[in-house]
Amino acid sequence: QVQLVESGGGLVQPGGSLRLSCAASGFTFRLYEMNWYRQAPGKERELVATITNGGRTTTYADSVKGRFTISRDNAKNTVYLQMSSLRPEDTAVYYCNRWPDYWGQGTQVTVSS
Repeated sequence: QVQLVESGGGLVQPGGSLRLSCAASGFTFRLYEMNWYRQAPGKERELVATITNGGRTTTYADSVKGRFTISRDNAKNTVYLQMSSLRPEDTAVYYCNRWPDYWGQGTQVTVSS
C-alpha cells in the first residue's frame, strides 16, 4: 500500500535551516506529482510547495517563495523540502502528500529562540 514517511523536523532558531525528507513506497513514485503541506495550530492545512513528476516544475506558496526549495530524487523515491531563513510563523506540522488521498504522518517544525 501507499506509504509516505516524513523525517527531518525539529526545533530551530529563527533564521536557521532544516531539510525535510519524505520517503515514498507502494506506488510508482516517478509518475506522480508530490506536495508538501503544513498545518499550524488553530489554522487550516495549507499547500507549501509542489513538484511535478520529473522535477522540472515547482511552485510555492507566496509565504515561502525564495526561502524554501522542493526537490525530488526519483531513484530514491524521496521528495525533499529545504527550508531556509526560517521564521516563527513557519512553525507547523509538515506533511508530504500525493494528491488527493495519501498523506504522511507529519513532522513537527518549531522555529523559536
